[in-house]
Amino acid sequence: MEKAEVGNIIEFKNGLRGVVEKVNENSVIVDLTYMENYKELDLQERTVVNHKNYKIIK
Repeated sequence: MEKAEVGNIIEFKNGLRGVVEKVNENSVIVDLTYMENYKELDLQERTVVNHKNYKIIK
């Protein structure tokens, strides 16, 4: 399993995408404002995603 690094774009949970802001031992903190439709989805600005639950996009 490849772990994301700060600045990577990841995809998780039904197509949500975000920019990795911090890498922890078991998870990453992701900035969701990267998505164009962020405001329409009514989400928090950041979320925590376990390393097992995302795919690195770039």
